[in-house]
Amino acid sequence: MADKAALFAALRERFARGQGFALATLNLDHLVKMSRLQSFAQAYAAQDFVVADGNPVVWLSRLARRPVSLLPGSELVLPLAQLAAAQQVPVALFGASERSLARAAEVLCAKVPGLQIVCQIAPPMGFDPASPAAVTQLDALADSGAGLVFLALGAPKQEVFAAIGRSRTPKLGFVSVGAGLDFLSGAQQRAPGWVRWLALEWAWRAAAAPLRLGPRYARCLVILPRLLREALALR
Repeated sequence: MADKAALFAALRERFARGQGFALATLNLDHLVKMSRLQSFAQAYAAQDFVVADGNPVVWLSRLARRPVSLLPGSELVLPLAQLAAAQQVPVALFGASERSLARAAEVLCAKVPGLQIVCQIAPPMGFDPASPAAVTQLDALADSGAGLVFLALGAPKQEVFAAIGRSRTPKLGFVSVGAGLDFLSGAQQRAPGWVRWLALEWAWRAAAAPLRLGPRYARCLVILPRLLREALALR
């Protein structure tokens, strides 16, 4: 989707009709994973909506003369919760940890009057989104009466889970938000606003966890030349 207004108009219509959807938030790390994991690429192809989660994706879209707005998944949680409350759509939280989900639910309900959070599920470590256990969880989400599910599993699990959910639970809307619920609960700390304004959140995160994130960002840099060439070819 090009911008927030277009996205929310489309989601408002889906909610009104009781139609499900899957929303993914694209960044360079996802592009790296898609080039290596066919299942992840297939999961992305099954998404109804894809928005730009990172500044490099936005810059590449401008280079290709097909500009999109920056819409990080973590920044979509609160406005989507407000939209759900306005349209009386119950919400479910899935992923993270039980403690983080409970605190995130408290924060959301305090910030969004009228919000209904009807289900909170923190799957066990090693959760496989394509397993029989995942099907059981999808059925539990559907039985809860939720219409919107925030997925906080991380990539590629959340996108794969959403893709499977689109076919098994067609009335549910899935939004992959990564660490969005942990940010709300305080389980994880997001980069300060001035760091994000300078488009340096990646550096802030890499400095906080160099052994885990250093290699990830190095792989992102490796694919940038190819992505630049592809963007230029689309001009």
